[in-house]
Amino acid sequence: MEAKIYAIITSGGKQYKVEENKDIVVERIEGKEGDKITLSEINLISNGDKIEIGKPVLAKAAVKATIKKQIKGDKVIAFKYKPKKRYRRKVGHRQLLTILHLDKISVKQ
Repeated sequence: MEAKIYAIITSGGKQYKVEENKDIVVERIEGKEGDKITLSEINLISNGDKIEIGKPVLAKAAVKATIKKQIKGDKVIAFKYKPKKRYRRKVGHRQLLTILHLDKISVKQ
């Protein structure tokens, strides 16, 4: 049985568990579809029974990814209301998102 390599990365202030050849949805990263990017904020890498933890990040680690698509998320409605005061505010928001295909998790020795 082959051990799966995975990493915990930080992107857009959020942490994600990533594996090679998988897709993830993160907050907007600048670039066009098909662009290759390198994510350098790696908090943890696990390769089978060997785990490396960064304090706070691993300087010698990187995750190579390809921008698959730039999209907008679902609309979120923020509705403010105060009873008996005729106060109502309705605001919609759609977050800009990026779909990434994770190509390679690498650790420089």
